[in-house]
Order: sequence, then structure tokens, then C-alpha cells
Amino acid sequence: MKIQKILKRLLQLHPKSVDLSLDRIKRLLKNLNNPERKLINAVQVVGTNGKHSFCSTLREIFETAGYKVNMNISPSLRKFNERYYILGKYISDNKLHDLLLEVEKINRGQNITFHEFICACFFLEASRNKSDINILESGLFFRLDASNVLKKNIASVITPIGMDHKDFLKRGTISEIVYEKCSHLVDKSKIIISKQQE
Repeated sequence: MKIQKILKRLLQLHPKSVDLSLDRIKRLLKNLNNPERKLINAVQVVGTNGKHSFCSTLREIFETAGYKVNMNISPSLRKFNERYYILGKYISDNKLHDLLLEVEKINRGQNITFHEFICACFFLEASRNKSDINILESGLFFRLDASNVLKKNIASVITPIGMDHKDFLKRGTISEIVYEKCSHLVDKSKIIISKQQE
């Protein structure tokens, strides 16, 4: 119940649920001492279909091989805690409560979308729990998604891309969607692409 009250407050920090920009999350991360810069061992997953399934499968593979894994997904399927998988388990209610309160205090009520705030919380928590690999699922697109603040990663993964979220685009074409999802991948020399439609 306490977590739900915090989440309700966070939803009121910005008039829109989606406002594509990196300015707000960069400002919050700077106030958090840029925890994202400690996550150099990341795999970022973009696309339209299968992102969550791919992230979960990749996590299982790494853990079976003995690696420590942190993972951030969006949205959660059953419980909000699923967005934060830290060193082999989902974050507890108590830790999640404290994390949200800490970042909320540092944000000081400044304008930021819910998704941006939640991503900043993951970067902070993951930076405090060193893992061998960090798996990040992108949100709406990627070019201006809150997950796109890393300067370095291990690889970028592109799952199947299709027509989605056209109302956030100028033309709503597949070419524009591909541009938004793929044009700003962190390390263009390490891209894994699933089978795509023509």
C-alpha cells in the first residue's frame, strides 16, 4: 500500500505519460551522481515484439552459466517489483519502497515522466549491486527513451520491429519506427538482430 501511494505521486510529476526527451532523466541522474556510468557491462534490447521474453531468456542463460545478473524491464507483468531484478531476485517491497523514496527526495518534485523516474531508480540500484551483466529493455522507442543514457555497452539487441505507437510519430511509417528504435544504438559494432519482416 505504501508503494502504491508513492507510485501515485510519481505519476503526477509530469502531465504526460510519454514525453520523448533525455533532458529530464539526465538531470535526475546527475543529481544521483550518474549511477548509469557504472553499468558498462550492459545488453540493451530494443524492438517491438518479444523484448521481455528475450530479456528473460537471456537472464536465464547467463545465470545458468554462473553469472550475476541485474535486469530492468518495462512494463511489469504481474507486480511492479518485476521491473527490478537484482542479483538473482526481484527487489523486495521494503527495498523498493526505500529506493523510490530516496530518488523522490533527490528529484524534489521536479518535472519528470514516470518511466524516466523508474529507469533512474534502476540505474541507482544496479550501480550499488555489482553484477556481471545488466540487461535493459527499452521503453517506447529508444532514441529518446530513458534507457538510452549509457555511453558504453556489451551489445545491442534488436527484436522484431513492427508498427507500434504511431501516435507519437510525425508520419507513423515503418521507416520512422526503425529510425527511432535503431539509429542511436550505443555501440554500433556489436548489434544482434533477430529475423525481421521486409
